[in-house]
Amino acid sequence: AGATARDEIRNIAIIAHVDHGKTTLVDSMLAQSKVFRDNEKVEERIMDSNDLERERGITILSKNTAVTYKDKKINIIDTPGHADFGGEVERVLNMVDGVLLLVDSVEGPMPQTRFVLKKALEIGLKVVVVVNKIDREGARPDYVVDTTFDLFCNLGATDEQCEFPVVYASGFQGIAGMEPDQLSDSLEPLFEMIVNEVPAPVGDVTAPLQMLVTNLDYDEFKGRIALGRVRAGTMTKATNVKIGVPDKDARNGKVTEVFIYNNFVRSPVDSVGAGDICAIAGLPDVMIGETIMVEGSKPLPTITVEEPTVRMSMSVNTSPFAGQEGKYVTSRNLKARLDQELERNLALKVEPGDTADTFVICGRGALHITILIETMRREGYEFTIGPPEVITKKDADGHKVEPYEEAFVEVPEEYTGSCVDLLANRKGQMLDLVTDDKGQTKMKYKVPTRGLLGLRNAILTATRGTAVLNTNFDEYGPWAGDISMRDQGSLIAHETGQVTTYAIQSAQDRGILIVKPGAEVYEGQVVGIHQRAGDLKVNVCKKKAATNVRSNKDATVVLNESKELSLDDCVEYIAQDELVEVTPLSIRICKNTKMKTRNKKN
Repeated sequence: AGATARDEIRNIAIIAHVDHGKTTLVDSMLAQSKVFRDNEKVEERIMDSNDLERERGITILSKNTAVTYKDKKINIIDTPGHADFGGEVERVLNMVDGVLLLVDSVEGPMPQTRFVLKKALEIGLKVVVVVNKIDREGARPDYVVDTTFDLFCNLGATDEQCEFPVVYASGFQGIAGMEPDQLSDSLEPLFEMIVNEVPAPVGDVTAPLQMLVTNLDYDEFKGRIALGRVRAGTMTKATNVKIGVPDKDARNGKVTEVFIYNNFVRSPVDSVGAGDICAIAGLPDVMIGETIMVEGSKPLPTITVEEPTVRMSMSVNTSPFAGQEGKYVTSRNLKARLDQELERNLALKVEPGDTADTFVICGRGALHITILIETMRREGYEFTIGPPEVITKKDADGHKVEPYEEAFVEVPEEYTGSCVDLLANRKGQMLDLVTDDKGQTKMKYKVPTRGLLGLRNAILTATRGTAVLNTNFDEYGPWAGDISMRDQGSLIAHETGQVTTYAIQSAQDRGILIVKPGAEVYEGQVVGIHQRAGDLKVNVCKKKAATNVRSNKDATVVLNESKELSLDDCVEYIAQDELVEVTPLSIRICKNTKMKTRNKKN
């Protein structure tokens, strides 16, 4: 029969910068393909399936769905916009024939879309540009299309790829059109564009089976579920298969069930032909990058996932308040949860730490790891984490190398100086600096990953919250030498007890406090940021002596507002001898008691 195009299927991936509205657009596409039957509850952003994704507004995992348009099935796969989840991106692009590049009608293409777009162009995928949020005030579609064209040229696109089709849309209103001022009342022009511009998948349904596993899912009843696109042949349920990688012996397994994704629900089917995307159950030990095949077919080349660049240690909570708020607090609970995470989080690695109750978690960036921490915290786990460190390697000549990242900073012109200063202190090399006619400066730097830890906070402070910072992993390069990270020391609680207003009155002159009156603190907990270098013990639990009472004296005290630190802020802030204590209800910083005893011996 040979390979034929299967015209009834289209496979596309969506690429967009964080917050350019891809999830909203997909929802409209689903709604218009009459997905939501009357009895289904419509969530506002379906693609963001866990709470954390909805809250931070970012998509972490690549999700699959399919919409039906006329008689064609369009498989849509979401890609994460963050470079920290780059491992996911490459796998997704392996499954599709075209991509939808979504750009905001005001902002235009942003640095983070470069990473994914570059990969897509290298593979030679067809790109359709969607200018989204066309109903925003200040929309400038012509400018956006021009900058997108420039971006394509910069990324080395072929002439053919540079002549990309453009659709204008508003995902929120669910309308699209071929011209910014002529929008139809539905997304039909967008669907038409996808069907006409993106090539149909080519596959030989009768050949021996080949399917590359590109993602894993886990189901409590069915166990491990492998996702991928059938390259050749037909995947049928209840068949015996071989699993393997090139140049190694294959092992045997049995596929028990086959599913396809239809509107976010996995629906079981008997068989799936080449060119379509499916999920299979029954292979408990299958890994991403392996090929599922039958006798007579060869394994496909495997997918390599990038090496992790940052690591943090996670250990059992040993603070005086341990076990008060969490449901799962033992090292056995932590180990079981981390093992479960490794099942599906490819770019993550976990190594045993120095002691039995410590684990070292390696990931693609601080964000990659803090997302896991935040998820575990919401599930009721309690633990402490140490400061992030970069993973160094030795190169061929035995020299130490460390990861470098590209950093893109956008700031108003008047703050350029302070940003340049910050980046120079962190061993950044400036690659580019452009100021446009609106007084916005765009800078491009190559910075060691070490220098980026804690950079976001520093830059936002220096620019009064106006800077935008985006980073992408670049490469491993020579060790950059010492980088001074934090100038201030910490204020440490002197005793365990409840914070009083009376004590804060004198303590607040020493620095910025991060606790509020009435909070419980323990000895050794970090309660504030010292004005100067070096740590300082302060008493924030001191009570007013009963003999010292005047009728109206208390009314005149003004307390400074305490600074609230989020999980990311804490992780960026802590020094080598500090830990962040994470429980389902609170996030505290404390001194690492084990480090203190070590110092005495020296």
